Parts: sequence; C-alpha cells; structure tokens
Amino acid sequence: MKKGLLLFIMLIGIIANAQEDMLCMGRHWTEDEANLVMKKFSSEWNDLQSWEQRADIIRSGIISGMKLDKMPDIKGNFNPIIRNKRIMDGYTVENVAIESFPGFYITGNIYRPIKPDTKNAAILSPHGHMLDKRLKEDVQTRCAVLARMGAIVFAYDMIGHAESKQVTHKMPFALLLQTWNSKRVLEYLLSRPDVDAERIGMTGGSGGGTQTFVLTAIDDRIKVAVPAVQVSAHFFGGCVCESGMPIHKSKAHQTNNVEIAALCAPRPLLLISNGADWTRNTPRIEYPYIQKVYAQYNAEHKVENVHLPNEKHDYGYSKRAATYMFFGYHLDLDVGNVTVTNGVQEDFVIILPHDDLKVFTEANPRPADAIMGDEAIIAYLHLDD
Repeated sequence: MKKGLLLFIMLIGIIANAQEDMLCMGRHWTEDEANLVMKKFSSEWNDLQSWEQRADIIRSGIISGMKLDKMPDIKGNFNPIIRNKRIMDGYTVENVAIESFPGFYITGNIYRPIKPDTKNAAILSPHGHMLDKRLKEDVQTRCAVLARMGAIVFAYDMIGHAESKQVTHKMPFALLLQTWNSKRVLEYLLSRPDVDAERIGMTGGSGGGTQTFVLTAIDDRIKVAVPAVQVSAHFFGGCVCESGMPIHKSKAHQTNNVEIAALCAPRPLLLISNGADWTRNTPRIEYPYIQKVYAQYNAEHKVENVHLPNEKHDYGYSKRAATYMFFGYHLDLDVGNVTVTNGVQEDFVIILPHDDLKVFTEANPRPADAIMGDEAIIAYLHLDD
C-alpha cells in the first residue's frame, strides 16, 4: 500500500474515532495523529478568503459550544470594590473585586505604574491550575514588572480558586464562567479613563494560557496575546475549564487549540513553549501552521515563538522575560524601567503575604447578595435550559 494512502486511511480513522462525542479533552490525539490532522487542516484552506471562512466557523463554534451567546446582556455595572492601596518600588498594588453579573464576583489585584500616564496600556493576567495561584510569587512578580513598565495589570482568580469560592472549579460550565469573567475584566479595564483601548494585552501560563487564547480568538479588543506553555496540536487542556464544553468540535467542524490561537491573526502573538510538556513540538508543528495563517495577512513579523527545550512547564523567569520584551515592543511600554545589562530586573518586586492580597476578609466580607454554589449559579443563569 502506498504511503500516502496509508496516511489517509489513518487520518480517516482518527476523525471517525473523534466523532463519538463532541468533547475533545486532554491528550485527545497522539502526537503522531495530531501531526496528520494539522496537515489535513492546512489542506482545507489556501488563501486569506478560505482561511477567514474557516476562522468564522471556528469562532462561532467556540461561542456556541460554551453557550457564551446565552449569557445575559450586561453593560457596565461593575460596581468595583477597591481596597488597601500599597505604594511599592515603581508600582502600586490594590485589592479588587468587580461584579461579573449580579451576585457573582471576580476577585483579584490591580497593579499600576507609580506615575501613570493619562492613558496607559492594560494587561489581563489570568492564571493556571495551582491552589491560590493568583497570590503566588511568579504571578505577583510578572504583574509588578509589567506595571513598572507602564501597564495597568489586572490579575484575577480562576473560578473555585483563592477567593473565587462561589462555585467549585470542576463545575460543568467552568469554561463558560472563566471566559465570561475574562470578558468582564476586559470591559472593566476599557471602562477606566486611564486605559488606552488600543493597547490591551493578555497573558497567562498553562490554564491561564488557555484563557488567553480563547478570549483573544473571540474578542478583537485584545490587541496582543502571550499564551505560555499551552498551545498544542494534540493536547486540548486537561480540565473542564479548558475542554469540558464542545468548543473544538460540532457536527459540522473539527478544530484544535492551534487554530484557536491562530484566530489572533494579524494581531501580535507570542507562543512560549518548552521541552517537557505538550508544547515540545511547537517549533515543528504548531508554530509553522500559525505562521502560515499570519502570512495570509502579510503579518509574519507579528507572530513569534520562544522555545526553551531545556525547561519545564512553568512561567519561570526566562518565559517572563520574553513576555516583558514582547509586550514592551507591541504595547509601547518602557522596557528601560526594568532592564539591566544581564537581563530583565525583577529584584525590586516585594512579594506580599497571601492574606494581604485578598479583597474579602473577616473585616470586609463578600457582599450579602453573593450567589453561592454551583447549582444556584446554573439556575440563576438558566444554563440547563
């Protein structure tokens, strides 16, 4: 049997097996299978018009698959709670909560430049799967450095993590709620008079990377995106908050996170990958496909891949340094505020105790109107209808 025919038969088998249901979870394909599927995806379009036709199908599939179009039509009404401003070395930190919808609160911290401009870049900073991750040293460091560079940074909790205890993280609509929360954080930042709507970035690692490329794919108000250690052809995210709703597949289409990330085009996109997780093939599989998409817009110079083959799955210093420089260039931040001759300076950052970063405390409890529990939230939003 000829090699080409054998590969085609294997590919048909891959797609057929995938039709058993509409969820693509975890390591849905092997690396070998994903390589073949990416070749098939590439064969289904050959110019800007055919790519954008495919992009529209993928984008619509994300929105309908996570029921985003079923969420209430809410404009404004953030009712922000901002407390405990601290003045640090070149930046400030405040504890914040905003209303995602009536009775449901997004909790986090806002980092700002010590001397902000009239209009500043703003960066959304979701995080990955680690208990209380928003409060951890690497997230505090990343946000503080970007603030010292001139950005207003909003770090916010995954649902079910840290202070976001109105629902559990494993609730069936976690993907919807996290995307909705990111959308509300974006709209809150855009509502601020000190934010420049043309300089909005977003970055997160691992599950925060998923949140980054999903929102960027469906909302072009995100102007620059850096999803770290997450974009993969064969891995679809191992948690319900990433792949627990049918955003990758319908009766009419099949896609994966590579194509979802590619929907950022032609806006600047940085993929950060490493040698120890599902992004180890990025320079050979994922990045070339996304480069092909960017080429249709004559925007090859706006997509980059920093691959660190000797590193592991984290958002460590070298990954953060690449992010700082990418945002510095594309969001017009002051890189000079944090650079020294041997790299990007982070030693000015003061790591605060976890409790100091919490907006809701015994003295300042969560508002009395808070809707508590997965079932109550699902019923309020009529998500089972």
